[in-house]
Amino acid sequence: MKLLVIGGNGQVGHELLRSLASLGAVVATTRSGKLDDGAACEPFDLADLDAIAPLLDRVRPEVVINAAAYTAVDRAEDDAEAAFRVNAEGPGRLAAECAARSIALVHYSTDYVFDGQGDRPYREGDATAPIGVYGRSKLAGEQAIAASGVRHLILRTAWVYGLHGANFLRTMLRVGAEREELRVVADQRGTPTPAWLIADVTAAILRGGIDQSGVMHLVAAGETTWHGFAEAIFAESVRGGLIGRAPRVTAITTSDYPTRARRPAYSVLDTRRLQSGFDIALPDWRDALAATLAAPRLR
Repeated sequence: MKLLVIGGNGQVGHELLRSLASLGAVVATTRSGKLDDGAACEPFDLADLDAIAPLLDRVRPEVVINAAAYTAVDRAEDDAEAAFRVNAEGPGRLAAECAARSIALVHYSTDYVFDGQGDRPYREGDATAPIGVYGRSKLAGEQAIAASGVRHLILRTAWVYGLHGANFLRTMLRVGAEREELRVVADQRGTPTPAWLIADVTAAILRGGIDQSGVMHLVAAGETTWHGFAEAIFAESVRGGLIGRAPRVTAITTSDYPTRARRPAYSVLDTRRLQSGFDIALPDWRDALAATLAAPRLR
């Protein structure tokens, strides 16, 4: 199998290069044409719509995995054109070009397509109602892919973190080493999900093949708040000897920490469709965190 990973230096893309290696030849793209280790790869910017067809004709993959996205949630409020270009127009053109060449497409979306007012885990068929530009752009991308006729799988995920890139885990470890006390939001609920889990599940799905197009939810099991996640990060880091002491983590409300874009208050996703459809067991978020922090790369 020949696989094309778009966005090979992002959180998920970085892990995909590892998880997909056993499936066949993996070709990565980055905007610079360089991976983080300095290795050369295909230079490509998803915002350059006219570069999509030449890329596919040059690489000739059987499956494209799109891990590129505009993820600056707050900046998107003032830069909607750029957000829609990368999150909607780019995936839409990519899907159309893949459909014309009988190439399957895996694409990642987000909990931000929902308004966060739910009181039970969101199912794939629940009504979408994004409350910000980022969520609207990602939903438009989903709709464009579905309308293209390409054989596809859209995996919605949430609260993604890892050892690579900018994310909550790395921010907590950095800031926690500098301060005695941190104030973290405690009234937003979701499921922390490591990038390696998303990549591993993607590889497991592709190993069996995409027989039916659609949307599935992919997050770890369980739920917590950002405050709960922060406390777990420090407790696990102390237990593993990664830090000497844990800072005090004070719970605050969303209104205590205003941001340019509104965040969904409830972002828990129901993963039963994915688990039953592909016979995949998803770890509890705490176990996934422990596995992430135990990775040799941190030592």
